[in-house]
Amino acid sequence: MRRDELAKRIDHTLLGPTASRAAVSALCEEAVRVGAASACVNPCHAAIVRDAVEGTPVKVCVVIGFPHGMTTSATKAAEAREAIADGADELDMVINIGALKDGDLEFVRADIAAVCAAARTADRPVVVKVILETALLTDDEKVTAATLAKDTGADFVKTSTGFASGGATVEDVALLRKTVGPKMGVKASGGVRDYETAVAMIDAGADRIGASRTLAILDGADA
Repeated sequence: MRRDELAKRIDHTLLGPTASRAAVSALCEEAVRVGAASACVNPCHAAIVRDAVEGTPVKVCVVIGFPHGMTTSATKAAEAREAIADGADELDMVINIGALKDGDLEFVRADIAAVCAAARTADRPVVVKVILETALLTDDEKVTAATLAKDTGADFVKTSTGFASGGATVEDVALLRKTVGPKMGVKASGGVRDYETAVAMIDAGADRIGASRTLAILDGADA
């Protein structure tokens, strides 16, 4: 896959607790230089990204309820609205994993719907990606969560935060693609560190890759 084609599928990401404003600015410069799909950051850095990528095709991607998904639905919705006001074009929200494991599917559905509703009231299109944290789920739970995300009107399902016990796998990407069908987006995130792995995820059905090692991934691509 050509370098520029692959770059357009990558959310260039910096989400660690020590992320500084200078590091976020450097992330944005790299995202613009390589032509990444977005720069993905924590909510407190949304405005920095907005200003840095203005006038470029790079989108502002902001995580919501990150990394554990255990804030309330009202808090997630408020966080989403603030992120949108600060320039977010895309929201990557974490589901309430405990509620899913409790079998409280209406709670999970309402939790996703709260963020989707915040996105739909924006004055511009805002994409919602639903992080399932697949490393912590059974296959049945992955299917259930992905189905809820699809039925609720989210735009993507996403494998992982990168902060759990494991990240994306080819098998999970294929399962999510099979579950949501051809029209909904699938994002592979967590542990994608090289070109070969990124292409394997895309071949399995991923539309988007979340990665902090974007430059290393692109170094393996054809010019």
